[in-house]
Amino acid sequence: MNIATLTARQQRELEYHREHATTYAEAALRPVADDIIVSSERRPWNAYWSMYDRLLTADLAGQTVLVLGCGFGDDAIRIARLGALVSACDLSPESLDIAKERARRAGAMIAFDAMPAEAMTYADNSFDAVVFVDILHHVDIAATMAEVARVLKPGARVIGDELYTHSHLQRIRESGPVQRLLYPVMRRWIYGGETPYITEDEHKIDEHEFALVTARLAEVETDWFNILEGRLYPTRLRWAARLERAVMRPLARLAPVIAGRVVFSGRLTK
Repeated sequence: MNIATLTARQQRELEYHREHATTYAEAALRPVADDIIVSSERRPWNAYWSMYDRLLTADLAGQTVLVLGCGFGDDAIRIARLGALVSACDLSPESLDIAKERARRAGAMIAFDAMPAEAMTYADNSFDAVVFVDILHHVDIAATMAEVARVLKPGARVIGDELYTHSHLQRIRESGPVQRLLYPVMRRWIYGGETPYITEDEHKIDEHEFALVTARLAEVETDWFNILEGRLYPTRLRWAARLERAVMRPLARLAPVIAGRVVFSGRLTK
């Protein structure tokens, strides 16, 4: 990867993730838990587990799968355990060093490469599937999806789990009274006082950006989560997440407006 060719945004992301990898290197080397791929007791109220429900039914064994923005390698290793032939890329070589060591310890054969999502070096029509996990809000979505369309085979599976907020709700969130009065209190309760967005460029994708993701897909299926989770209560409250999921079912038509996370899948069209 030629650092000199990175955009200003990519440079900022790289600098952050280099520091992040240094700070969390020891903790990140812990073994990758596999309960999400082996447990018979599923968690349909949890977006991440719901994404894995889709991965498990996709029968990825023997398929070439790209994990985009793989970070410390958790998803790449799990998907390799499902029998897939995994390639994984990330902007940060430091994060990849950790991912490679974790994969070695797990006995997982994964091809890791450092590259931006907007300018991948894979050949055209290389992959049977791609997996996104909280990566799209870090990248230029239009450029990334153009690259994804290039490196995927026609009809390839696209499966993801992404932070989301409708533009109407985002305007309310950014309003003066919410930022001055409500947000500081909720940040302490939900995030323990930490800043939830870690770089200056990060933001939840909105309906217009999500449309860029699905524009190239057929057989699109979406599932919406987190009306209140991560907004008014922390994710550690499982009972609240279960209750919210039950309440959300009759509100399905409103889900794209009020949800805070989306799980999606489809097939690439070319």
